[in-house]
Amino acid sequence: MDCRLVSFGQIEIDGERFEHDVVIEEGRVRRRKKGPSKRHRAEYGHTPLTPDEAIPWSAPLLIVGTGANGQLPITKDFYREASDRRVEVVARPTTEACDLLAAADPKSVAAILHVTC
Repeated sequence: MDCRLVSFGQIEIDGERFEHDVVIEEGRVRRRKKGPSKRHRAEYGHTPLTPDEAIPWSAPLLIVGTGANGQLPITKDFYREASDRRVEVVARPTTEACDLLAAADPKSVAAILHVTC
């Protein structure tokens, strides 16, 4: 899968540009719906990634792009949930996450890519 952070707030996946966070599961791209995590915003200073969202737990590897500057907070309970489901989480700044995603087998990886901060 060809993926790159074009600029702060914009990502391109297989030639299509998105101006919002995305979730990739089984080769399909959808918008990240972070509403369920917003209740944690005051605690983290930014809406974190929590297991309250529709997380793509279907693959054994979940790549999380933590933003242009790597500042997306990820909650401890997110990591606990991943461990319970036997899903390995690799969190890197989004540019690095795109490189990992490009090198991975789309059938064995899912991703959540944050496009700002």
